[in-house]
Amino acid sequence: MSIMVVDMIVFGMAYVLLVYLVMTMIRPAHKPNKNRNDDGEGGVETVNPPKIDLPPGVIWPSDGPKTKKPAPTVEV
Repeated sequence: MSIMVVDMIVFGMAYVLLVYLVMTMIRPAHKPNKNRNDDGEGGVETVNPPKIDLPPGVIWPSDGPKTKKPAPTVEV
């Protein structure tokens, strides 16, 4: 066999080994006690949105007045 054929065989085996190692490393670990219902984000789940410090005079629409007062009538 020529040296080129030997090189192709060695590089092919190295490629297969490298692909196998990469695929086994990126595969998620299967733990028997793990709950699989999560969405994968991790961390602590917050139910309430964060409290943002707004500048003076600015309010959220949900914090504003609930009903509008009718405008005074204008006589012509």
